[in-house]
Amino acid sequence: MKMIKYVMIAGVISLSACGGGDQSSTPAEQPAEQPKTETPAQEQPAQTQPAQEQPAATGDVAVLEITGNDLMKYDKTELHAKAGQKVKLTLHHSGKLGKEAMGHNIVILKPGTDIAAFAAKAINAKANDYFPESEAGSVIAHSKLIGAGESTTIEFTAPAAGTYPFICSFPGHSAFMKGNFIVE
Repeated sequence: MKMIKYVMIAGVISLSACGGGDQSSTPAEQPAEQPKTETPAQEQPAQTQPAQEQPAATGDVAVLEITGNDLMKYDKTELHAKAGQKVKLTLHHSGKLGKEAMGHNIVILKPGTDIAAFAAKAINAKANDYFPESEAGSVIAHSKLIGAGESTTIEFTAPAAGTYPFICSFPGHSAFMKGNFIVE
C-alpha cells in the first residue's frame, strides 16, 4: 500500500513538473494563429471601426497599425494602401522586453531587395536603430527602433502598385518578422 502511495505521488509530481494538466500551455502540434491583414477602408468613418481589426482612413490617408511582440512576431503579415496614397503607419511593441533585448522596427523594402544581405548589414548598424544607411536606396520607409510598451509612427507616400516586403531589422528578427506591403 505504501508503494502505491509513493508511485501516485511521484506521478503527480512528474505531471506538474512537465506541465501536464496545465491548460494554459499550447501543444506544439496545434496550428499557429493566422496573422491578420490590414486594408484601409475609406467608406466608413474611423470611429465606427475597431482599432486593431480595420484601419481608419481619413481622406486620402491610409492609417495603418501593426504590433510586434516578445515572440518575434508581427500581428499582421499584410498591409494595404493605394498607389500615391499618404500612409500613416504606427508600430506598437506589445511585449515586456526593452529595445536592447527585443527591439522592433519596421522597414519597407523595394521589390528584389536581398533581405538576407540587408539584415546582415543591419547587424552592424546598432547606433542607427539597426538601419544600414548604405542600403537607404533599397528602402521605401522605415521606423525607429522601439521597446516594450512603446509606439512609433511614420508617414510616407505609397509607391507605385506592387508588393513590397517589410521586415524588422533587429538582429535575427527578419526571418520571423516579415510580411508584404501591398499597393493597389
